Amino acid sequence: MDPSQLKHGIVIHGSILPEPARVLVADRIGTSLKVQCAGCKTDKLYTRILNLDQIEQLTASPEVAEYDGDASHFRFGIEAARLGIAYEYDPYFSLSIARVDPLPHQLEAVYDYFLKLPRIRFLLADDPGAGKTIMAGLLLKELKIRGLVTRTLIVAPANLTFQWQRELKDKFREEFAVMSGEVLRTQYGRNPWQEQNQVITSVSWISRVQDAKESLLQSKWDLIIVDEAHKMSAARTDKRTLPFEIGQKLSERTDRLLLMTATPHKGDPEHFRLFLSLLDSDVYANVMSLETAMREKQAPFYLRRTKEALVTFPDPETGVVKKLFTNREARTAKFELDSEEFRFYESLTRYVEQLSTEAAKSDSPHASVVCFQMAMLQRRFASSVYAVRRSLERMRDKRRKILEDPSGHRQQQIERKLPDDYDDLPDGERDAAWELAESVVMAVDTGALRRDIKNLDRLIE
Repeated sequence: MDPSQLKHGIVIHGSILPEPARVLVADRIGTSLKVQCAGCKTDKLYTRILNLDQIEQLTASPEVAEYDGDASHFRFGIEAARLGIAYEYDPYFSLSIARVDPLPHQLEAVYDYFLKLPRIRFLLADDPGAGKTIMAGLLLKELKIRGLVTRTLIVAPANLTFQWQRELKDKFREEFAVMSGEVLRTQYGRNPWQEQNQVITSVSWISRVQDAKESLLQSKWDLIIVDEAHKMSAARTDKRTLPFEIGQKLSERTDRLLLMTATPHKGDPEHFRLFLSLLDSDVYANVMSLETAMREKQAPFYLRRTKEALVTFPDPETGVVKKLFTNREARTAKFELDSEEFRFYESLTRYVEQLSTEAAKSDSPHASVVCFQMAMLQRRFASSVYAVRRSLERMRDKRRKILEDPSGHRQQQIERKLPDDYDDLPDGERDAAWELAESVVMAVDTGALRRDIKNLDRLIE
């Protein structure tokens, strides 16, 4: 062979080598060449100093790739590459890797609304039972497949955080960490929000614990999902709640924000506008333009569907769809009271008015509960005499039970007012939480209880 052919990568054959070898380095030394090469079969290194005659006796061939690797590893690599671009060919790709059987309205929300937005800022306000968790999981999965989302924060009520964690793991194979006071304390000096890419937390805990709020607001997120988002709403601009302010700051730390609630509107347009300002404070700054957009159904930021509108996929044989929920029918039924019923109605009305008047004199939360209970009594009577009698009996039995152990009842009430993570709080915060609970729980008035039981006995009789 010609000495000029002796270059890196050439495979050489000859009697001076025990096996074909691939040239690594070829350096000229005077009239000779110093060649370093590696055996094609054994990878053993060889060094030879060759003169011109020895070089001419060599034969050369281009480097030939040897496919002697593990074929299963190659297959995994090709499959990974295919999955990485699968969404370009299958727009519903996440369904094939999730453990869910979605319904038509769930696919509509994710694929016809969410994913078509260049910047996802959306309020999903379907009725309870529509499967908003499944829609959120499908959105998360699709965005992750497209490489658009790495860091995800889910803000849910404290009693639903572990349910969210379980459903995302079971249905979508997504691991989320639930952030709590214990995690925050064990990682003192670090920011656990930044060390975890998929986190679930509760707005009540963030609002109450200053360290949790401050460390959270130092982090940015690719996607934030808020369940029961109406808890972040505010009544007026000059009366902004702490959850509302947290919602505003979280909104600034992400490009993709999904708010979910079944009760978005409380009948006050300004209240609703403030709530939507969490999505975009500039676009939803005017009540008139907001109402016009919703009236003309030109509000791409908002989707609400009632239970009556939700159906199954068409039957493959008949093409018939079935409603998921029965229709609700509201109508007014007239009825007349006889003399005995009317006397009972008057007695019940006096009882309701008396307790409601006494409760109205107090600003405590207990007073609101009493007023609500009194209103429900009259509604129960409108249902049937049996229904109101059972309600009165339950009220009487509950008061008798309280009278048997007043201090034990008060202790139970205090414990119910404690936060969900009370046991995880340090001693100082636990004492403060207990004192706060004690301050809002009223002492038991045994005399008033006895009078109330006597009145209830008379009504039951």
